[in-house]
Parts: sequence; C-alpha cells; structure tokens
Amino acid sequence: MSQANTQSNKPVKTFRAGGVEASVWENESQQGDRKTILQSVSIRKQYRDKEGNWKESNTFFPKDMPHLILVAQKAFEFVAMNESADEDVPV
Repeated sequence: MSQANTQSNKPVKTFRAGGVEASVWENESQQGDRKTILQSVSIRKQYRDKEGNWKESNTFFPKDMPHLILVAQKAFEFVAMNESADEDVPV
C-alpha cells in the first residue's frame, strides 16, 4: 500500500492579527483508489529586526498571545466548517 502526500505551494486560507499568521494547508494522500484531503495549520510570527529586515519566528512572547489565540481560533473554525474535505473521496 503506497501513500503519496502533496502540499500546494500556497495555503488555502490565511488569518492574520498583528504580526501573527495562521495558514491552513491541504495535503492529499492516496491509498489505492481512495484519495483523502487532510488539512493542517502552521502558525508563525513576522517581525522586523534592528536593521529593518523582515524575519520569521515560531516563538511567541506573552504580548503575542492574544493574536496567537485569535488566529488559531479562526483557523480552527475554518477547518471545522470544511470538515468534509477530510473525508475519503473516490478517485
């Protein structure tokens, strides 16, 4: 039984609050004649360093927590409202 996973180059949905961003991704898995779409969420923070260059991090300070909670909740709502995408669909 082989399994092939693919991930598109762009998220299907992104939620932003302050410098915090949650992106919802779709991953396709195939086993035999069954294709499954699985959704995952990545969360990151963008900020400017001392030189003014944009940087990314997955570490959050207490002041980031309200934005982190908000984008995580929105991503969860999006995934929950699209749960049918997680079900097996015939190829």
